[in-house]
Amino acid sequence: MNSHISQTDSSSARQDSAVSINGARREELAARVAAAMPGLRTDLESLVRIPSVSLGSFPAEEVARSADRVAELLRGEGLDVEVVQMGDGHPAVLGHKPGPVGAPRVLLYAHHDVQPPGAESDWDTPPFEPTERGGRLYARGAADDKAGVMAHVAALRVLGDELGVDLRVIVEGEEEVGSQSLAGILSTYREQLDCDAIVLADSSNWAVGTPALTTTLRGNVRVVITVTALEHGVHSGMFGGAAPDALTALCRLLSTLHTEEGGVAIDGLVSDEASDLIYDEDQFRSDAGLPAGAALIGTGSVVSRLWSQPSATVIGIDAPSVDTAANLLLPQARAKVSVRLAPSQDWRSAWEAIRTHLQANAPWGTQVEVELEDHGNGFVAPTSGSYVDAARASFAQAWGVDPVDTGIGGSIPFIAEFAEQFPQAAILVTGVEDPDTRAHGANESLHLGEFERVCLAEALLLDTVARSVR
Repeated sequence: MNSHISQTDSSSARQDSAVSINGARREELAARVAAAMPGLRTDLESLVRIPSVSLGSFPAEEVARSADRVAELLRGEGLDVEVVQMGDGHPAVLGHKPGPVGAPRVLLYAHHDVQPPGAESDWDTPPFEPTERGGRLYARGAADDKAGVMAHVAALRVLGDELGVDLRVIVEGEEEVGSQSLAGILSTYREQLDCDAIVLADSSNWAVGTPALTTTLRGNVRVVITVTALEHGVHSGMFGGAAPDALTALCRLLSTLHTEEGGVAIDGLVSDEASDLIYDEDQFRSDAGLPAGAALIGTGSVVSRLWSQPSATVIGIDAPSVDTAANLLLPQARAKVSVRLAPSQDWRSAWEAIRTHLQANAPWGTQVEVELEDHGNGFVAPTSGSYVDAARASFAQAWGVDPVDTGIGGSIPFIAEFAEQFPQAAILVTGVEDPDTRAHGANESLHLGEFERVCLAEALLLDTVARSVR
């Protein structure tokens, strides 16, 4: 067992399941997955080579090309497939493979768009040329989330005509830019996507060798703050010391977001009950890349700080660069702040609290404007039920250890869209990532051994649901 998890009778590590899986069937599907892995890896690499960055400054035709490739892969597994688009949005791929009369209806989700690669000099190998090193496949999208797409393909390929569920698939192309088209797609195609359970393959496992079901996600509010101090810039020597400077005022304002310990100091933001999983502090330091001597911020257990408490991060500032700065008091300065919310908090109440705090703390009578740029509610999933039991049993069989329930400190707002559109459906948040994946960063990678276990787990899940859930 990895050092991340406490060796206690944690309620977050469910040891028993109401669902059992025949050992012979497990071995049969494991052998099929192993035989299919070379072809699955080839298909994954071909998909990764398409630079499907959905940010508006990148070529939209590459995202369309990626959608076409996903459609081709799904058609190859016998699905009826349609590529759909809402207005000027990026295309999504919908698929359907009917099951026996009365079979459980299962919807599989992933996304085929990726983050920008950033500076190529930060990568050890080209970002869109998949390269294996040390049992990991390095490339942008190798994990997030084209491996999620291929996990779905793998389960379909392995089960073939033995697939006993009524299967629906949606692979969207805008997750990395906020899933703006998703609500419209889910509403427009609701009847053909309607389901009893949803498998969302866009999260992370607890560690290499330890699978996880994601049961909580933080919400988010992202704001742009503009501080205006002067009508125009003036000489810092002639006016400094009496006239306020917008950038200095902005820095002072941003400092009010945190306590001395680094916790969030915004009245009205709440914290939820913490998980009892233990994330070893030394392991966290290694995973996060903290240098020796750097302190952790905040209070409480590591997982509570990451999953159940709010956080506030300054992710951008508009200011003169050091190399081009003039001796000038700036009239105006801007910053972008990302605030993560406890899973249970509604984003609207958080937005009001954040705006009130920033305007109430305007330094030296400066004008503070706060613009809402993005928002999303968190998510709290049920941790019991027939589909959850089937998932736990399948994960335990694929990894040989029981899965744990984890939270994610990031936000995945599209999950709330699914919960709103399909309130009766069980939502299972799974994933292919691990703490070393570095999704969104340079040298993103997929652990190939874990990928095989993910593919087996999903095949077992669909097979188990077909056999045991009605």
